[in-house]
Amino acid sequence: MPDEGYDVLLRDGGIAHVRPLRPADREGLHELVDRSSERSAYLRFFTGGRNTAHAYIDRITGDGYDGRARVAGLHGRLVAIAEYIPMEAGRADLGILLDDAVHGHGLGTLLLEHLAVDAAEHGIRELVADVLAENRPMIQVLRDLGLKVEQSFEGGTLHVSVAAEPTPRLMAAIEARDHEAERASLARVLAPRSVAVIGASRDEHAIGHQVLRNLIDGGFCGPIHPVNPNASEIAGLACHPKVPDGVDLAVVAVPARQVLDVARDCAAAGVAGLVVLTSGFAEAGQRAAESELLRVCRTAGMRLIGPNCLGVVNTGAWLNASFLPHRPVRGCVALMSQSGAVGAALLDRLDVSSFVSVGNKADVSSNDLLEYWEDDDDTCVIALYLESFGNPRKFARIARRVGKRKPVLLVKSGRGEAGGRAVRSHTAAAATPDVAVDALTRAAGVIRLDSVHELIDVAKLLAAQPLPTGRRVAIVGNSGGPQAMAADSCEAHGLVVPELPPGLLEARAAAALGNPLDLTADATAAEIGAAVEVLAASSAVDAVLVVYTPPFGDGLDATRQAIADATKTAAKTVLTCVVGHDGLIDGRVPSYAFPEQAVQALAHVVRYAEWRGRPVEPVPVPPPADEKTAREIVQAELAAHPDGGWLSPADAARLLGCYGVTPVESVDADSPEAAAGAASRVGLPVVLKATGPVHKSEVGGVRLNLQTLDEVRQAYHDMLARIGADMTGAIVQHMLYGGVEIIVGGLNYPVFGPLVMVGMGGVLADLLADRAFRVPPVVDAIAMINELRCAPLLHGYRGSPPVDVTALADQVVRISRLLEDLPQVAELDLNPVIVTTEGTATVDARIRVAPCEKPPSQLLRRMR
Repeated sequence: MPDEGYDVLLRDGGIAHVRPLRPADREGLHELVDRSSERSAYLRFFTGGRNTAHAYIDRITGDGYDGRARVAGLHGRLVAIAEYIPMEAGRADLGILLDDAVHGHGLGTLLLEHLAVDAAEHGIRELVADVLAENRPMIQVLRDLGLKVEQSFEGGTLHVSVAAEPTPRLMAAIEARDHEAERASLARVLAPRSVAVIGASRDEHAIGHQVLRNLIDGGFCGPIHPVNPNASEIAGLACHPKVPDGVDLAVVAVPARQVLDVARDCAAAGVAGLVVLTSGFAEAGQRAAESELLRVCRTAGMRLIGPNCLGVVNTGAWLNASFLPHRPVRGCVALMSQSGAVGAALLDRLDVSSFVSVGNKADVSSNDLLEYWEDDDDTCVIALYLESFGNPRKFARIARRVGKRKPVLLVKSGRGEAGGRAVRSHTAAAATPDVAVDALTRAAGVIRLDSVHELIDVAKLLAAQPLPTGRRVAIVGNSGGPQAMAADSCEAHGLVVPELPPGLLEARAAAALGNPLDLTADATAAEIGAAVEVLAASSAVDAVLVVYTPPFGDGLDATRQAIADATKTAAKTVLTCVVGHDGLIDGRVPSYAFPEQAVQALAHVVRYAEWRGRPVEPVPVPPPADEKTAREIVQAELAAHPDGGWLSPADAARLLGCYGVTPVESVDADSPEAAAGAASRVGLPVVLKATGPVHKSEVGGVRLNLQTLDEVRQAYHDMLARIGADMTGAIVQHMLYGGVEIIVGGLNYPVFGPLVMVGMGGVLADLLADRAFRVPPVVDAIAMINELRCAPLLHGYRGSPPVDVTALADQVVRISRLLEDLPQVAELDLNPVIVTTEGTATVDARIRVAPCEKPPSQLLRRMR
């Protein structure tokens, strides 16, 4: 099946299609040469000019072409070709030709990035090119690429050598260029200068009329164009039979059968983006129609929001291009929802900078919106409701960067999804897709929340208050019961309720001074306000939680005003629990109906502040590995068993050895006598383990501390009788004593990629469920291990000596690299890994391989 290629975003927000060169491209490439100026032809082909260019096109599209080339199309015609031709000793000759009309759009840089990645994957270490000294734009492109470039002049020609090995500088450059392109592609969609409503209607109950009315009533300042071939005027605006030229945003509210024709009309008119409100596409089983809609949009360079969505809102631009029944209030929370119902509910409770209902998410996704909102001055908090990830690994990379500036909140539905494997390792049983989402979001600093209500609580606090600088909370109020509940909740969430310094507050006769600070039910509003003001200025705490139960004291209104007055100049995080009342006090101080609700929101924010305050951890240098041999082992297994399966103990040991993980010596045995011979070889006492069963201990497939050869023979007999035909043999290992049993595991999800696990091992692995997960590359293996409840056993517990945690961390990092390098490794269990004072010993290893598509390189900028 031919490679159909992929779409890419250009610097100006345009969309190009990149794919491998085909012989049928000859005519289109000759047309590209004819459109090029003599100057461009000279710079690319030197003195030969256009004649040489045409000969070049004939050569690369003819028989016997031995290079690797990609072409790029824009608006349905070929506008670029880039190639490399392998030469000797890992070198290749580089060439690129661009249409004059696309110079400066970033297409040349993007094609060179992709060629460099492809070349590296095919063993090319160096790309070389000759560039005329006067071709300054090309020279600058090569210098800015992000790869190591060497150059020398000779006779007016610059000889350029580009190292094809990807570098951190290249990754940073690619991220920056991708960010610029994403911002440009959405600018005219989310902050349009003009809007057309296609399907506008005089019927007040019709969606097209509601959208038009919302645009007018919302105060949108640009031209608004109702489109309806059967009307001349709607809502006082002149109506158009078709969308006029040059419109930035078109909102489509016509029946599903008309949407494709409307999209083609918009493409011809140069519309920048479509918001398709219409349902009846993939959600109704019409995937082909949705794919065609996306193809029309991509070919024309239009971004698509929806279909089957509510619309878009940008309160800073007075844009309400939606059919929402109410007018959104301007705030600083950017909101994306994959569910229209959830989005509408959130807009009732949050003041937003912008809102995007993505519906079926055929094109614009959370990744695109994160890129846009990162630099949006009106946005300080980003909130997402997702039902699915399009590209979760890319989401994590973008969110990690964005999160260092603005908090990213996520509610992801589908927590109960099962892994779905018929036979699973300990790791696969534990690492459900939801666990993968948790690990992914945690690594990215995303605040993952369990409910929409919780998202509202946390967003309200982040939007209104500064980040806390620590975990110390002062609790002050007029009711001991709710304050005690708040203190209990703080302890449960890892927050600290410290003793307050003596003399911080003057005692009242009936007050129980301490923390919580109970001012009693008859405390006046002024007394509560004075206490809040003192605590908010104190260096002894990091946040102040005010707990007030109305109607005691001076009543609700007076107490709210006192809290507002006391916090006007506060630089510390202040939040309130006004029992039974949610909302905001003075638009600045979040108020929650229940103490636990307030504390839970604060705990999320504290953890985020701690993550944000950590220095960015450099990507570790991966440990050395024999990747070539490892791939050969996996490929040989898949060649013998195309559907995959569990590696033999010997092959599993060989594969682990490629990454510096050496299991203890194991000798295969297929009979009682062979087991006795193996025991003599490794030395008594020994362990006998059946091969075949996944969980050996559950079927009596493990016998420990066999002291004599007769015991070994008898153990083999007993195992065979118990397990039967499922037992394919056994392995014999020398018995090890002492140490702490740990499990190190991992698996590869087709969507999420690799996931690494460490936890309490041995027979307790599933019973205690004491585990920690990370997304590779693991940069904090020690911290990962220390998250375990069993971590004290590793560091010395009740007189036991501390074991070599550093050696265990090194093993976790090595397994992390193995899983990144080999996506065919579907499951991996090292259980147990015995950690002693002298290092680690892997005494059991199981690895399952399965065929899978090669994941796209993180270095390839491409639209999903």
